[in-house]
Amino acid sequence: MLFYSLPESLMLAAAALAIDWVVGDPKWPTHPVIMIGRFIRYLERRLYPEGVEMKSGTLKRRGIVLTLATTLLSLALLWLMTTIAALIHPWLGYAVSAWFISTTMAVKGLKDAAMLVYRPLAAGDLGQARKYVGYIVSRDTAAMNEKDAARAAVETVAENTVDAFVSPFLFALIGGAPLAMLYRAANTLDSMVGYRSDRYVHFGWASARFDDVLNYIPARISGMLLALAALISPGQSAVRAVKAIAVFAGRHPSPNSGIPESAVAGALGIELGGRNVYFGRVSERACLGWPLRPLAAIDIVMAIRLLYIVSIIVFAGVVGLWFYVR
Repeated sequence: MLFYSLPESLMLAAAALAIDWVVGDPKWPTHPVIMIGRFIRYLERRLYPEGVEMKSGTLKRRGIVLTLATTLLSLALLWLMTTIAALIHPWLGYAVSAWFISTTMAVKGLKDAAMLVYRPLAAGDLGQARKYVGYIVSRDTAAMNEKDAARAAVETVAENTVDAFVSPFLFALIGGAPLAMLYRAANTLDSMVGYRSDRYVHFGWASARFDDVLNYIPARISGMLLALAALISPGQSAVRAVKAIAVFAGRHPSPNSGIPESAVAGALGIELGGRNVYFGRVSERACLGWPLRPLAAIDIVMAIRLLYIVSIIVFAGVVGLWFYVR
């Protein structure tokens, strides 16, 4: 179903978050995100075959088709499945909705992926750390030093506080599993084709812009939540997090990513941003935060702690609101 009552929506979102905390993000071949990714590649091959030259306007129009087809199909299929489940029995509808919403979140999965970088870094195995960084970022990793690898993991955790938690949770509250899956489809599109590379600068334009629109409000909510998390996390500064958002967020090339990254940099007293390499091209990004101390592997763990505190704050707030409105 697309719309539940407020108590039902609160219950389903909280249940989905609890499932994600426990189960995480199993890489099953039938996992919805994997299926979405396969559909994107299938449609891309037909809309933009390898080796075929097209004008920029044509590529943008075809990219719009890719974006609309992927997101609307995801919405429609989830509406159909959750509606059928609810017609069979209301509690089956709840269970199916909660499960699908949980697949749009990745709090545990993000923690697990970041820890795969942290453990070899802490053990001095830079080669393994580079390998696992390559799993979570699109940057070239071959020349990364320890600081670069740690920074990539911290930035990933910070940015994905929005993408992997706050945004899908918010869309689930508004429109249940169908709207949460539409968001996950849009975010998957952005991660697959939303680059400014030669191939995707025009074809991926619509996907990147749609993702920016969907994340606009959640990113700003995430900044406030990260500052609140820093307030109750030992050794971190909520005041610095808020100041860093005000000073640095606008310098990031993304209208959204600079907010959580600046908040985490300010909270931890480190500097994020700087030089990255994408597909062989150097990208000099603005530095975010004040380097009160050198960035180190332990900052990955501290960023994960902020992410989990944010998720606990949201869970507690939603459960408390459920008790109030039910």
